[in-house]
Amino acid sequence: MDVDAYVAAHNAEWQRLEWLINRGRKLTGAEADELVELYQRAATHLSVVRSSSPDPQLVGRLSSLVARGRAAVAGAQAPLWRDVSRFAKVSFPVVAYRARWWWLGCAVLGNLVSFALAVWIVHSPEVQASLGTPDEIRELVEHDFANYYTEHSAASFAFQVWVNNAWVSAVALIFGILLGIPTVYVLLLNQLNLGLIAGLMFAHGKGDVFFGLILPHGLLELTAVYLACAGGLKLGWTIIDPGPRRRGQALAEEGRAAVSIAIGLIAVLLVSGLIEGFVTGWVHVTWLRIGIGVVAEAAFLAYVIVLGRRAVRQGETGDADLRPDMAPVAG
Repeated sequence: MDVDAYVAAHNAEWQRLEWLINRGRKLTGAEADELVELYQRAATHLSVVRSSSPDPQLVGRLSSLVARGRAAVAGAQAPLWRDVSRFAKVSFPVVAYRARWWWLGCAVLGNLVSFALAVWIVHSPEVQASLGTPDEIRELVEHDFANYYTEHSAASFAFQVWVNNAWVSAVALIFGILLGIPTVYVLLLNQLNLGLIAGLMFAHGKGDVFFGLILPHGLLELTAVYLACAGGLKLGWTIIDPGPRRRGQALAEEGRAAVSIAIGLIAVLLVSGLIEGFVTGWVHVTWLRIGIGVVAEAAFLAYVIVLGRRAVRQGETGDADLRPDMAPVAG
């Protein structure tokens, strides 16, 4: 094949295709149809050149042109950073904001359970005695509770806490499909452990130590757990009462929302894990320690409320349902 003659015969078409590709979304209907036709021709030309000519420069030029034409016709995939940006700015905060009443309900219920158990333990020596010997309890409140945050290196402890909390949150979310029963179990178990430690610490005059070590990371960590439980309970309730939607559709929508919560909480729990690993046991100024936790909690709540409310007003739901790409054609 005469390469020069072939290029001369089709170069105008290739240049026209490149021009149409560069116009992007500004194409008219007729130009969109022309783009599709020229892309198909260029693909044929590339096949001919590959089989008949060893010219690498021409093969490279046509390969690039065909790839760009395919992206323009079929719809190029958005860059990953755009997906990440949309998730952070829209999908996660709007899903969290829409679940705010479930979220608040989990927080209120959980803390009432912890408070009631702590009060019971403080005012009942019999309950305290059933939890351990006096020496065991004294060791816990005097040493073990505080040493827990420093007995390992900060980095490894932060990673361990992050993985554990992410797993607990995932269980609360995923097993919401079982009518939310496992989610309630996760919530109550978490709060009973918290109330038990609080009761023992306060009963032995260590309430200030308890709050000084729990609040820095606990505010954000517990908020994340409550959000996970909210997503799981909402998913479970959807099975019982899907509302005006078909049950399959409702489950699909709430399932995708639960996935958004799970992914978002990975980042949130990473922050709380870093605070627990590097701040709780290592920053020795109590007000500074607690202040860091309060700032992290306030920042997260502001993030969800501001961006979530804005997204709701714009009609966003956070649903990641995918729709097929459509090739442009003339009307």
